[in-house]
Amino acid sequence: MTTSEPADLVVVGAGPAGMAAAATALAGGLRVVLVDSGTAVGGQFWRHPPEHARAAIPTGNLHHGLRQYRGLCRALSAGRAAGRLDLRLAHHVWSAVRDGDGFAVHTVDRRDAPRETALVLRAPRLLVATGAYDRQLPFPGWDLPGVLTIGGIQALLKGGGVVAGRRVALGGTGPFLLPVAAALAARGAEVVAVCEAADPRAWLRHPGALLRNPDKWAEAAGYAAALARHRVRVRTRTAITGAVGAGGGDRVTSVRIAAVTSDGSPRPGTQRRIDVDTVGVGWGFAPQLDLFPPLGCDLTGSADGNAVVAVDDGQRTTVPGLYAAGEACGVGGAALALAEGRLAAASVLADSGAAPGAGRKRTAAVRAAVARRRAFARALALAHPIPPAWSSWLTDDTVVCRCEEVTARALRTALADGGACDHRQVKQLTRAGMGWCQGRMCGPAVHGLTAPDRPYVPAERLVAAPVTLGALADLDE
Repeated sequence: MTTSEPADLVVVGAGPAGMAAAATALAGGLRVVLVDSGTAVGGQFWRHPPEHARAAIPTGNLHHGLRQYRGLCRALSAGRAAGRLDLRLAHHVWSAVRDGDGFAVHTVDRRDAPRETALVLRAPRLLVATGAYDRQLPFPGWDLPGVLTIGGIQALLKGGGVVAGRRVALGGTGPFLLPVAAALAARGAEVVAVCEAADPRAWLRHPGALLRNPDKWAEAAGYAAALARHRVRVRTRTAITGAVGAGGGDRVTSVRIAAVTSDGSPRPGTQRRIDVDTVGVGWGFAPQLDLFPPLGCDLTGSADGNAVVAVDDGQRTTVPGLYAAGEACGVGGAALALAEGRLAAASVLADSGAAPGAGRKRTAAVRAAVARRRAFARALALAHPIPPAWSSWLTDDTVVCRCEEVTARALRTALADGGACDHRQVKQLTRAGMGWCQGRMCGPAVHGLTAPDRPYVPAERLVAAPVTLGALADLDE
């Protein structure tokens, strides 16, 4: 086991929020350790092909805010050159604990995979910006090869220039469907359907959030124009309710779609079948919260049904010395994550007595941007909710937990006959959520079947990521 040199701040996550936080802290003179499981900075939002392949796989038009990204990269490079930034890529954080007056962040170095080396990062202050992952709802056939998450389809495009299929249907809810559809169409895929379960007129109930964020209007108009050029139709109040595979189900060959009511119930007589070779589905995102509960950090509910980290107006959590930024505080997109990262780092500088990286006016402007973007995120969640009746799409033999192959019938039996009354008891009776993904794929769905009126809080785990016994043994050294 190795231990890094002491730093003033450890930042976990090198996406937009983590990059902005590290750059702001460096500008204030702090020594920073920035750690991320990826092999490059940028997170999912600024995912790029490997360095050696970037010239052959142009992906610039898939990204937004590249000027900001390049500026942050320059700031991080300058921090490394000055010896004040320790950048740890391909390092997976599996635990963070209190250590005296600070924190010990346990990681495994996987740069030489499959060999792993344990490493402990220590600092008096910790800022966690671990982002989010695709939130999924099961439906018959969602476990067929060729059915992907929306984020997975975009990751293939950004990370390797790979178009997932030739004839693609997309479904779910939220504006993330639009850029993925536009990118697929621009690269030659036939996007045969974009099924949006919500009614866009719901945005009319939130005029303030729209007026305060005009850039979002411009972005949406750009996607609409791109889809119109490629003759891609967006079907509102429509859902993908099933996928079908040929023969033994080796790969998806078609989807069933239906018009739905306001609660998500399929309208009789509207079902139709469309031939496809790829399906992409996304129901928003779930924050990556694994590191927070073991530290005793308070969580709170959010408008999209997720539990999120409770923070004050400076991104401080309820644990002294622990800060949060980005999707962990509520899913709201890259612009909000950038602003929260800067604001969190400004609080770190103020709390540590360091020179502020920006003046008071600049910090006030960042705080105002956070408030404006959060208002838009709340309006987005209210305009694109999870349909309450989504479970009506499930047949008894629909697999809900793919790792443990737990069906909807098993879950319903646990609730009706097994006496289960919450997510934890259903998990104990059926093993749903005990597999390799630890409930990241099925957790929101199992919770929606058991306690839909309460925020989804992921299970507390002392080990947040898979770690080998060899790396754990290194700790004894």
